[in-house]
Amino acid sequence: MADVRVRLTPRAARPAVELLEDGSLAVRVSAPPVDGEANAALVKAVAKALGIARSRVVLLRGERSREKTLRIEGLDAGEIRSRLRAPAG
Repeated sequence: MADVRVRLTPRAARPAVELLEDGSLAVRVSAPPVDGEANAALVKAVAKALGIARSRVVLLRGERSREKTLRIEGLDAGEIRSRLRAPAG
């Protein structure tokens, strides 16, 4: 299990999950920050990028902030880094 800091950008033109050098994530989602839509899109995007079930991604802190903390169940920090660095395709 790993806790990961996230900087969320809602209403982005293109959704993306990017690993930053400090180990945190920059996540862009197209959903607006209304009624939890951006948070739901964040969980979905991170789970898809890591190849895990959405139920293994939990929002710990920052429900109403751009700066958030996610708990990733079943993966450690090294595994998260390696999965996000893997080439697409």
